[in-house]
Amino acid sequence: MADRGALKLVGFIFASITIAVMLTTTMVVKGYADGVYSLETTSADGH
Repeated sequence: MADRGALKLVGFIFASITIAVMLTTTMVVKGYADGVYSLETTSADGH
């Protein structure tokens, strides 16, 4: 059976990754809401 120290370390790593993903997702969604990003493609050659 794993010791508590190792389980705390693994839990901390997973929590850190989860927080990073949540922050990234929040920033991307906010960018789409503010109009910084767009799902529609725009061509630069005028078509």
